[in-house]
Amino acid sequence: MRPRQWTKNIFIFAALVFDRQLPSPEVFFQTGKITNLTPALMTLAGFFLFCMLSSTVYVINDIFDVESDRMHPVKRNRPIASGKLPIPVAITFSVILLLVTMLLAFLLSTKFATIALIYFLVNLAYSLWLKHIPLVDVIVLASGFVIRVGAGVSLIDVERFSPWLYVVTSLFALFIGFGKRRAELSLLAERAENHRRVLNGYTIPFLDQLIMIVSSTTIVSYSLYTFSAPNLPDNHSMMLTIPFVLYGIFRYLYLLQVKNEGGAPEELALHDRPLQATVLMWALAVLVVFYIY
Repeated sequence: MRPRQWTKNIFIFAALVFDRQLPSPEVFFQTGKITNLTPALMTLAGFFLFCMLSSTVYVINDIFDVESDRMHPVKRNRPIASGKLPIPVAITFSVILLLVTMLLAFLLSTKFATIALIYFLVNLAYSLWLKHIPLVDVIVLASGFVIRVGAGVSLIDVERFSPWLYVVTSLFALFIGFGKRRAELSLLAERAENHRRVLNGYTIPFLDQLIMIVSSTTIVSYSLYTFSAPNLPDNHSMMLTIPFVLYGIFRYLYLLQVKNEGGAPEELALHDRPLQATVLMWALAVLVVFYIY
């Protein structure tokens, strides 16, 4: 189920935080008209359901990739690839988990359930076909982050959520996706095609060019967001958070190209102390700008 990758689902909280709703008592104490949950609990429930849904996708993907994972130096130790978890058991589990998750999603919100279903179908198409098409594979992976943001928006009544955040999320996800492909290509070298067929459509110089493009545009789009979004302070203090974004991107590039890490970005997020410190300071700076300054 890859619980370490559940950190990706934190994007569901973007609507609650960046719509500047946290200081409002209604977020924590006023229940909705359809459910008896407050907006904060709705978002938390959506986060949990997306964790279950993404885990369903991971299990299905591991079933499809069992042969290639067995040739990977790290992924061969996964339960299905190693044979510790029989494939029939994995299939049964994924079906039950999907049905329960979608049922709870519909009980939570019809719009949210629709978005969750789209997320599942897109990832199913990815596991079956799209992951073998260069460029399309990373674009589909990046779309998952944007879908998560949209899922969070569907759970609460937003008033000032900036569309710039969809742009920033898309570009940042592409940056991480191309970085992951580069790390895989560097790790597997001549055996890359045997593990992931799509890697035959990439080269490290080509990926470096793509990474340079999306990292630059991520910085530019985030900078534009900090002074052009309609719900930000008039004194443009949000621009003070730009240095944290710069260092975070530069740190990831350092780990990717100098340390040859980055194949599992969620692992870096959980173990690289400078990266963790940067994310923490950026989050604190955003909260100060939004709710205190």
